[in-house]
Formats: sequence, structure tokens, C-alpha cells
Amino acid sequence: MRLIKDKPNIDFLSRSRRNIAIGFSILAVVISIASFAIRGLNLGIDFTGGVLLEVGYPQQANLVDIRAKLDDAGFEQYVVQAFGTPTDVLVRLAPQPGEDSNAIRDRLFGVLSDGDTAVELRRVELVSAQVGEELTEQGGLALIFALLMIFIYVMFRFQWKFAMGAVAALAHDVIVTVGFFSLTGFSFDLTVVAAVLAVIGYSLNDTVVAFDRIRENFTKLRGASSEEAMNTSVNEMLARTIITGVTTLVVLIALLVLGGQSVGPFSIALIVGIVVGTYSSIYTASATALMLHVNAKDLLPPEIDPALVDDLP
Repeated sequence: MRLIKDKPNIDFLSRSRRNIAIGFSILAVVISIASFAIRGLNLGIDFTGGVLLEVGYPQQANLVDIRAKLDDAGFEQYVVQAFGTPTDVLVRLAPQPGEDSNAIRDRLFGVLSDGDTAVELRRVELVSAQVGEELTEQGGLALIFALLMIFIYVMFRFQWKFAMGAVAALAHDVIVTVGFFSLTGFSFDLTVVAAVLAVIGYSLNDTVVAFDRIRENFTKLRGASSEEAMNTSVNEMLARTIITGVTTLVVLIALLVLGGQSVGPFSIALIVGIVVGTYSSIYTASATALMLHVNAKDLLPPEIDPALVDDLP
């Protein structure tokens, strides 16, 4: 006897819509990979190396004015941010072709001080490109390790078909988010890597909550097909998904608008990742599990062979 009385409000996981969503996801992933292979990423100073200066001003520093001075002086790929007190400023500058590091430091400090002898140069650091290569390698390993641990966790928590769905969704989120930065040319630095890892956690939480509801409905909705049970589960979680996503996006948009230049790439990465992650938790994760023919029997405990029970002391 079936316990389903009404059809789900929105038929997310019908075969036709699944095929459209999967085709769209594959296209987005292919474009992202192609852009990464052809154009690469606009790596920030964390990865490329460069010059770092800590400057102290006698009064509160005007970051907008400092950025305008650097633009007028012809500097590109720089980061200006407050550091410590309002009078302290941290400036990071990408390597300048054909210029010695010491000459860049002196010219940069001359622009920042603008002839004011009260401006104090407190710290100078030269970040080599080798350090940037190590950060790139470690960031990539962190992403791979996170996906592997997530696969193991979901496999033990649910079943390997669900684990494949979760990892497919997370890999989709990471590739599309990184591909967005490749296509748009936004600066890709360590804060973006941190944002991508945060997106993995956000998307995984959304997926696991949906999988929990799917597991409940597999046993509660007797006689329903896997597609119907999963579709019902997605509809039951829809209000929570929308509320969580919208409230998070409101905060991130405020951070993007009011947070300044230094947190811009971080905010953009999270905004893109949350939009993509919400989509993938509904379609990519569930659709992948359906493609692997997941059903209620997969969640039942394994049967014990009666012969083995008879052999027990």
C-alpha cells in the first residue's frame, strides 16, 4: 500500500529534467576545465610572490587615496588593506617585470609616503615565487584530501551510491567555482582557496541533510519508486534550502559591497559557490545516486546467513 497521497509540488527529478540538469552541469564543467587549461587563473600575490610593505601613518590612513596613488604610479596587481590600528597599512605588490626588488620597494614607499617624512616603513618582505608554487601544491592537495575524506564519511553514513553522488556534487562545485574565476579573470589567492573549502562544507551539509530525508522517505513511503521518494524529499527540504541560501547570500553580498577590496575575491567565491552548491545538492547529488539505481534495499542492513548463526557458540 502506498502512503503517497499527493504528488510533489515541483517535479525536480523527472527523467527529462534530470537529463537537462546533467547536460547543463557537464557543459559548465567542460567550459570551466577548458578555460582553466587555456587561460589559467589570475593568481594573486600569495601564489606569484612579490613585495610586502607595512607602513605606519601619523594619522588614520585613507585606503581609497592610497589605491589611487598606486594606480597613478602605474602599479598593477596590488592589495591594500588596514593592518592592526587605523594608522597601519599593509601593501602587497605582485612582481614587476624588469625591476629589482629593492628598487620596487623604494619606489613603492616613495609613492605611499608622498614626501611625508612622518610616514614610517615598518616591515619589508620579499615573497619568492617558489613559496607560491608550494602554496599552489598544498592548496590542491587540501582539496583532494577533503573530497576523499568526504567520500569515506558519506559511504559509512549512508551507502556508496550516495557517497558517489555527494562527491560528484562537490567536485562539480569546486570545478565550476574555479572555472568562474578563470573565465572572469578575478584574482585567485589564498582567501579564494579558503572560500572553496568553505563551499565544500556548505554544499556537503546541504547534501547530507537531503540524504537524511531521502533515507527516511525510502522506508516511510512504501511502494514509492526511488525517483518519487527522492523527489518528495527534495520538496520537503526546499523551504529550508531557500531560507538558508538566501540569508547566507544577503550576508555575503553585504560583505562584498562593504568589505572592501581585500575580501572581494573571498566574497565572490562564496557567492558563486553557494549558488552552484544549492543547485548541485538538488540535481547533481540526487541525480547521480539515481543513475546508480539507488533504492530502499541499499539502506537495509545486510542479511545474516542462518548457517553462520547456527555455528555460533
